[in-house]
Amino acid sequence: MSAPVLQAPALQARGLLKSYKTGRTRIQVVKSVDFEACAGELTMVMGPSGSGKSTLVAMLSGLLRPDEGEVIALGAPLWKMSSGRIDKFRLDNCGFIFQGFNLFNSINALNQVSMVLKHAGFSSGAAKKKAAEALAEVGLSQKLNLRPAELSGGEKQRVAIARALAKEPKLLFADEPTSALDGENGQIVIRLLQRAAKAHGAAVICVTHDPRLQAYADRIIHIEDGNILDDVRPAREPGPVAAHDPAVHLAPLGA
Repeated sequence: MSAPVLQAPALQARGLLKSYKTGRTRIQVVKSVDFEACAGELTMVMGPSGSGKSTLVAMLSGLLRPDEGEVIALGAPLWKMSSGRIDKFRLDNCGFIFQGFNLFNSINALNQVSMVLKHAGFSSGAAKKKAAEALAEVGLSQKLNLRPAELSGGEKQRVAIARALAKEPKLLFADEPTSALDGENGQIVIRLLQRAAKAHGAAVICVTHDPRLQAYADRIIHIEDGNILDDVRPAREPGPVAAHDPAVHLAPLGA
């Protein structure tokens, strides 16, 4: 029997370092960190406020240039690209979810998602069709025409997730996606991120300080004072939704 072929991680980083100058003092926020994330897995980066976790993910995703180190994203050296090529790489391959939702107040849920698809090169008709499918997947098929002011916090975050997933990104970055939500809506959101990994095959990297989310992770990386303290794969127990569970198809889940 031949040995299984090992796939390279979707995202690899070596020796990432980032510091900021405050007056005459330079403070290291991330200190020579190595990191990797695999397709089909939900990797959580956990740590207290100020630990460097958001700075780390900004460097991994092409939003913040490191002082030192390299990032290999989908086999390409990210920080050796021009700024224009990095922007194109993010547009083609990355999805982003933020704690503040980042929705436009004046447009409805369908257009929040279809607008991103149009930027990615879809025709208007194809973008709206794909946007409607993405919103149905997160349980919002009945709320396509509602604007953010008419949606709950949980629904706003699900629109943001639909917008990120509609492009079928290979890399999905979520920065504190549950911090503005109650426990029930936080669980809905993390289940959707888990589905993005298991059903869509994305490498999902989620920054959080919420310990309730650990049960859904394939891998948990703890960071403090800019250093990775540990990198563990929790034993999987029945409970968190698995990719084959019909309940993962979230229609409907409630607000």
